[in-house]
Amino acid sequence: QVQLVESGGGLVQAGGSLRLSCAASGRTSNTYAMAWFRQAPGKEREFVAALNWGGDNYDYADSVKGRFTISRNNAKNTVYLQMNSLNPEDTAIYFCAATQSPYVYRTAGLYHYWGQGTQVTVSS
Repeated sequence: QVQLVESGGGLVQAGGSLRLSCAASGRTSNTYAMAWFRQAPGKEREFVAALNWGGDNYDYADSVKGRFTISRNNAKNTVYLQMNSLNPEDTAIYFCAATQSPYVYRTAGLYHYWGQGTQVTVSS
């Protein structure tokens, strides 16, 4: 089993920045691809960004390209999401996810482990 714990969420004004962290523990493996998803009230969970272990295979949702950056520190078993130029539409609970595959996916069902989420609220 792998445990994922997110942190770094909060309240920020439009145009501001936040950095989310996701710490993995348990039976971690550097072959896991990691991802961030988000879920706004009344909406389905949606893909945000994903990164493989080597950092050379990544993917972003169109809505966050150029504003968000996913990165990871394998020595610390931690993945990050740097979020810049935030707008109210980014308000959601952000979830960290890990898959046993080395490949990145946009489909939530292909991720085996999930964190509890961290709230991000962007005020206008």
